[in-house]
Amino acid sequence: MRIEKILLFIVLLIGFNACKETEEKPEVTEQIEVPAPDPMEFGFHLNDYVVVKDTVRNGDSFGKILEKNNIGYGTVFNIVEQTKDTFDISKITAGKPYTLLCTKGDSLQRPECFIYQPNSIDYVVIKFKDSINAYTESKPVKIVQKEASGIITSSLSGALDEAGLSQRLAFDMSDIYAWTIDFFRLQKGDEFKLVYTEKYINDTTFVGIDKIHAAYFKHNKEPFYAFEFETDSVKQIVDYYDENAKNLRRAFLKAPVSYKNVRISSRYNLKRRIKLYGNRVRAHKGTDFAAPRGTPIISTANGVVVESARRGGNGNYVKVKHNSTYTTQYLHMKKRKVKVGDFVKQGDVIGWVGMTGNTSGPHVCYRFWKNGSQVDPFKQKLPDADPIDEKLKVPFLEHIQPLKIQLDGINIQLPEPAEELTEQAVTALK
Repeated sequence: MRIEKILLFIVLLIGFNACKETEEKPEVTEQIEVPAPDPMEFGFHLNDYVVVKDTVRNGDSFGKILEKNNIGYGTVFNIVEQTKDTFDISKITAGKPYTLLCTKGDSLQRPECFIYQPNSIDYVVIKFKDSINAYTESKPVKIVQKEASGIITSSLSGALDEAGLSQRLAFDMSDIYAWTIDFFRLQKGDEFKLVYTEKYINDTTFVGIDKIHAAYFKHNKEPFYAFEFETDSVKQIVDYYDENAKNLRRAFLKAPVSYKNVRISSRYNLKRRIKLYGNRVRAHKGTDFAAPRGTPIISTANGVVVESARRGGNGNYVKVKHNSTYTTQYLHMKKRKVKVGDFVKQGDVIGWVGMTGNTSGPHVCYRFWKNGSQVDPFKQKLPDADPIDEKLKVPFLEHIQPLKIQLDGINIQLPEPAEELTEQAVTALK
């Protein structure tokens, strides 16, 4: 019995020590070396090269860039000759970024590849290590749907600023509603809602507005819906229609210049009085659109150029006959782009804003004839564009149903109310 107790004691002692050794034994963490990530850009492993990133400067050319990076003139000439059918190297522009992939482990670090980025998405690769070849690629773009809304207090641009939105949306909206809303006469209290998409590269880098898919604009208390719809998938013809499948386009645009940087400085007015002429009535039978010199002037409808000349107070002007009913004229051009007999389509550039003829500032005077008489185009009921094909009407209505529900569900983002000034602040401002 005594021997059994001794043996039990020895077993317990051994077990205790074993546990103690286990508890006291320091934990050893195995150090695993994680390799640094191998960055990829433009389809190249950047770790394999000495990477030189720079921007095209004024006076730079493709040849100058390569020559100052140890590429001889003869090689530059060969590169230009063998890649001219793929990319015109004379098109590289100051301010655009480029990348040189140079040899690693070579004291000269000679370039083997030139990559030029004309915009944030596309890039041109010119390789000249062993053989010379060039190609154009695009970075993967992620499309993200967004919603926006706003209310006009002073201008559309101001409403977009207040809502923290891109000004590009103003230009896109003016294009969509170019035939139905006079964006030069928006009213305080007008509202808009949008469903649109934005473009991103690398998931986080914003590279611009993609397109507006659906819009609602309440102008002068009248609602205007617009829904994007492709009517021909082969020719990729896309247009905007209202909620009843009526085309928003008209035969004529509202203005001969883009909404950007433009304002109406003088409207059609048969009773206009001018101080310079003793305050006598001198009818103004056109609409003046003030714009920076060189702004493109576009034809507001399809037609044939019947006059293109420089004459008296008109200066450089172009006159377009659209049909037996309508004719338009564009005055004071800096330069004309079209000649008599040319057929022009709606939106084609026919000249540029200038100050030729009788004018005190750069603008285009837009004149509009109906049945031989000059009239105010803003007061005309202009003909519609072709309606949607009947066989597409049902698919269109099905397409817009969820978009209209989404638009109607967007709450208008009201501008922040101005803070009231305290009595002390008012005193300080006096």
